[in-house]
Amino acid sequence: MRRITLWLFSTVAALVLLFSYRTSTDGTAAATAVAEAPLTAATEPPAASSPSPSPSAPSSSPAPSPSSSSRASSPSSAAARTYTGSVAQTRWGPVQVGITVSGGRITDVAVPVYPNGNHRDQEINAYALPVLRQETLAAQGAAIDAVSGATVTSDGYVESLQAALDAAHL
Repeated sequence: MRRITLWLFSTVAALVLLFSYRTSTDGTAAATAVAEAPLTAATEPPAASSPSPSPSAPSSSPAPSPSSSSRASSPSSAAARTYTGSVAQTRWGPVQVGITVSGGRITDVAVPVYPNGNHRDQEINAYALPVLRQETLAAQGAAIDAVSGATVTSDGYVESLQAALDAAHL
């Protein structure tokens, strides 16, 4: 009888602990509105010739949606235009990419929305997003490699990047 009681108590305690465990996907793990500027400011030197996006950039140069981008479909246009991809929902949170196109080339990449709900998300994306940005600028398209350790974010990045490229007709 004593063994049965001990076994029953242990089982109940284990179940209570199991069901009370909180994972990073519970609650607010998918916080979204974070500016891209803190990521790139620490990882790249400022360039005088290329425009850098800021959170107020959409108000000064409107980012056309994929449905209204037909008026900016000329890739030979010398004016820099900003295109924002759709929000890609990933396992760890949403990812959105915006590109600046000038003269038919991608001149800048911004990631205004990415998973940052906990310290691990912030750590991974502080490393992965600058790498993905550099690969995008080098490849001038969405044919880029995923970053090891940030595969889910990389997949969402490529999905949103492709939507922005489609909007820019690149």
